[in-house]
Amino acid sequence: KVVTIAKSKKFRDNHGKVLLEGHRLIKDALEAGAVPQTLFFSTVGHLKLLPEAEIKRASLVKVKFEDIKTWSDLITPQGLLGIFSKPDPAKMSYPAAQLASSLPLLLICDNIRDPGNLGTILRSAAGAGCEKVLLTKGCVDPWEPKVLRAGMGAHFRVPIISSLDWESVPTNLPAGIQVCVADNHDPDAAAGAASVPQGAGRAGSAPVKSSPRAAPEHEDEEGAAGIPELAAQRYYEDWARAPVAVVIGGETHGLSPAALRLAASTGGKRLVIPVVPGVDSLNSAIAAGIVLFEGKRQLLWRHKQEGGRQKLP
Repeated sequence: KVVTIAKSKKFRDNHGKVLLEGHRLIKDALEAGAVPQTLFFSTVGHLKLLPEAEIKRASLVKVKFEDIKTWSDLITPQGLLGIFSKPDPAKMSYPAAQLASSLPLLLICDNIRDPGNLGTILRSAAGAGCEKVLLTKGCVDPWEPKVLRAGMGAHFRVPIISSLDWESVPTNLPAGIQVCVADNHDPDAAAGAASVPQGAGRAGSAPVKSSPRAAPEHEDEEGAAGIPELAAQRYYEDWARAPVAVVIGGETHGLSPAALRLAASTGGKRLVIPVVPGVDSLNSAIAAGIVLFEGKRQLLWRHKQEGGRQKLP
């Protein structure tokens, strides 16, 4: 009953606990300082693969492997499940190698609702060396089992701040940051055509009131829908100047007007990934991987060109 309940978002939110499954994920969590509450195991051998000092803090419950198979979301269960206190990014100790490779590159996820996509995006963010990942309220819960599976341990390698409304996003960003948005609206493909900018997927078309937070110089550039026009460029052109954040929108709703207004207020750009005509858009996880690793390449190249005078990361 406990394991079944622990899979629900309501339980995670109300009790501040998350369910982790498998040796690798639980080991990564323990090494990053996540606090275990209860570990369910089918054989003692499963526990020997985990840090001894850490598992002593948990209640250890031996159960039948058949029970774990019933509870498990995996095709081939490993016989190990754990209920942990929901990790606090401010208290986690991320791997030294990850911190040493961290860049002034942030990711903002906007309405990413597919668990597999979000997990894959988090994995790419960790691989690219992102400093932080911000999730808006429209995103799927990062601690949902399918997101954890797709993330492959990324949850314990990069700080993830979730359930943010757009008003609080700027307070979680470094001063002087430029916010860019990944976009599939190619100005070269529709030169002179007036259209609503589209996100990594399709942008919503509902009218939105203009935000008073947008910088005054952009107010004249806003269309009738209150959505500011952003300069567009190909993703491989020069845009990554430290610090920089990239917004990835979900396939269904695309980029929020609030995301475009935030980018406009920081002098950000729309980063276009050109695709063959007739192809609607790229999967949001693929788009995130392309843009983040290009951002990493540009930041490292710029650092090298400057002779390493400024410390990066």
